[in-house]
Order: sequence, then C-alpha cells, then structure tokens
Amino acid sequence: MVNLAQDLRPISYVKAHTTEIVKYVENTKSPVVITQNGEAKAVIIDINSYQKTINAINLAKLLSFAEKDIRDGKTISHEDAIKTFEKTLSRKK
Repeated sequence: MVNLAQDLRPISYVKAHTTEIVKYVENTKSPVVITQNGEAKAVIIDINSYQKTINAINLAKLLSFAEKDIRDGKTISHEDAIKTFEKTLSRKK
C-alpha cells in the first residue's frame, strides 16, 4: 500500500537518493511513486512484487482465454478430458 507522505517522491529526490530509495523499497516492499512537475510519472517496486504482478497478469490473460472458450462453446466434458489425458499418457510409454 502506498503511503503518500513517505512513498511519493519528486524525481530530483530520487536522482539524489537512489540507493536509499532502492533500500527502502526492498525493505518495506512498499512502492515509491516518482513525480515530475507534481504529476505521478513512474513507480519503483521491489523485484518480488514485480514478479508477482507479472504472474497475476499472465494468469488473468489465461483466465480470459478460458472464459472466451466457455462462451464460444469450446469445451469438453470432464469424462472426455480424462479419456484424452489417458490416451496421451499411454502413447508416451
């Protein structure tokens, strides 16, 4: 969660205190919003939070594909899926 009192920084501050900002983000797991001319322009987040965000976006994309397949009637029954899976496994042996 962004704490605007601590986590909103002008770009000039970030330039002068980059190491401090990176340590803060790493330790607190709180993003820092970078402003330029009083307007939010970018966000610095720790690498683990970034990876979790990317994973969540990718999962949402996969879910949207699945939802479209359901809407379009491109589904098979559970029983047919099991049969297909078993056939595929038996071919691998």
